[in-house]
Amino acid sequence: MKLDTKALRYLNSTDWRTLTAVETGSRNHEVVPTTLIANLSKSNLGDVNRSISLLAKANLIAKVKNAKYDGYRLTYGGLDYLALHSLQKSSTVYSVGNQIGVGKESDIFVVSDEKGEQRVLKIHRLGRVSFKKGVRNKRDYARTKAQKERGAGSWMYMSRLAAVKEFTFLQALYEAGFSVPTPLGQNRHQLIMSLIDGFPLRQIEKVPDPAGLYAELMEMLVRLCTLGLIHGDFNEFNILIKEEEQGEDIRLVPVLIDFPQMVSVDHPNAEFYFNRDVDCVKRFFSRRFGFISTDEGPFFDDTKQLIGKDGSKRLDVSVEASGFSKKMAKELEAYMKEHGVDGDARDAETNVVDTSGSEEEDEGDEQEDEGDKPSEPGGG
Repeated sequence: MKLDTKALRYLNSTDWRTLTAVETGSRNHEVVPTTLIANLSKSNLGDVNRSISLLAKANLIAKVKNAKYDGYRLTYGGLDYLALHSLQKSSTVYSVGNQIGVGKESDIFVVSDEKGEQRVLKIHRLGRVSFKKGVRNKRDYARTKAQKERGAGSWMYMSRLAAVKEFTFLQALYEAGFSVPTPLGQNRHQLIMSLIDGFPLRQIEKVPDPAGLYAELMEMLVRLCTLGLIHGDFNEFNILIKEEEQGEDIRLVPVLIDFPQMVSVDHPNAEFYFNRDVDCVKRFFSRRFGFISTDEGPFFDDTKQLIGKDGSKRLDVSVEASGFSKKMAKELEAYMKEHGVDGDARDAETNVVDTSGSEEEDEGDEQEDEGDKPSEPGGG
């Protein structure tokens, strides 16, 4: 599921209408009939067939083998193109640069706007891990309705939910003055944010004042909680450190990233997630900097009592008004719980490219085991 933008500039209006038609038809069809694609695109069948050939060659759609009728499904590559096309039309993205990070369920790229200002593109790919697990368990995705709901269409939908959730929470935190990247745009499973000139905490070997940085991180955790939120994956992978001049001194400023696993303080497991976040910071500072705080806190019950004391509104309540509903939250949480992606520090998002090669090997396994299912884009 690699992002390949080579064909992006060569698609014409008919190609985009055809690709959009496949996406629209996917809402009710696992395989979208060719005739329906032509009807939805409002183009003649000859033009649609030409576009289908081009889109299939670019791995933006795929023909399903042994289907009962002639039809195609949307691939993650096609979803990538549709999102990027919309972001381009809104002048949010003009060009795509290098990949700078890879997570268990996302890819991170540097992009630029028309003025050359660099930004970050995050692409949620929740199907990547779950699909591999499904292959290893020899699942047949075409056998039952429940299994179908775990198929590629469901993963794309869950990826959209993850992007909507992250962007909604990112906007809320940014507007509340929290130290996070600036939210710039979101479409489908992709979101755009400002590029932070810094490094993940996990890459930093020494800091001039470990106690000061530790205290600032604990304050971030406490402030999040007083706003009604638990990060759920607050660790050295998801904290960036940037330098800011402060007179003649340089101050290290932590910036928090990655929010798809964030939960409300009223969540049944909120205390567990809060304590895990606290313990992650304590463990890292002890191991990396040899710093152990004499203060055992913060404690969840004490912190929760501070909610609303300073007059701040609860963000876990306000985000629903911004577009991320409780129903969406339950669907996404159920997916992440089922597939074990609710905050594993070992596989958390970083802004360093993973060059281990394991992704390539797993994609090869997909090709071999998938059988009748069409290959994902970038799978070779």
